[in-house]
Amino acid sequence: MSAVVMIAVQRLRERRIELDDGLTDAEIDAVQHRLGFVFGPEHRDLLQEALPVGDGWPDWRRDDDTDLRRRLDWPVEGIVGHVRAGHFWPDSWGSRPVEVAQAERVARGRLALLPSLVPVYGHRYLVADAAYVPSPVFSVYGSDVIVFGDDLLDYVAREHHVPPRHESPHRTHVPFWSDLAMGADDDEL
Repeated sequence: MSAVVMIAVQRLRERRIELDDGLTDAEIDAVQHRLGFVFGPEHRDLLQEALPVGDGWPDWRRDDDTDLRRRLDWPVEGIVGHVRAGHFWPDSWGSRPVEVAQAERVARGRLALLPSLVPVYGHRYLVADAAYVPSPVFSVYGSDVIVFGDDLLDYVAREHHVPPRHESPHRTHVPFWSDLAMGADDDEL
């Protein structure tokens, strides 16, 4: 386990966040298989050290798969909702189809090519791809995306009001999600 995860768990304990025993390899594999995704390395390390539970935390051991799937789909569904409403269409996707259903299909196809996000807490998400380590933690609400932590430890410090370890000298850039967080407009995506 990394020092970052050890410190993050220690800080969660200090804030009296309820922590269950960490998930086993078999439990992690079962969740990933059932729900069709892979945890990023830092996220997996955290969940294997201690499983945060309680209000806002996805309980990967006990929550209903339907609820977990809804949470996994939240970032894409939020973007698609803004596409459907006519509030979002990146230039890089080409001309927007006139028919809303076709625009939604194109958006889903484009979003399927992006790094997936996995819920950490509420609408805070880590990247599910090992290529983006350390993963920033994104707060995602529709196409309103902000970086809520440069990495897992910075996120825990910000979300749970414990002193941050330091400002990260390097923030990992995650295609599309980081661009939205930096305020990119449709014509810049």
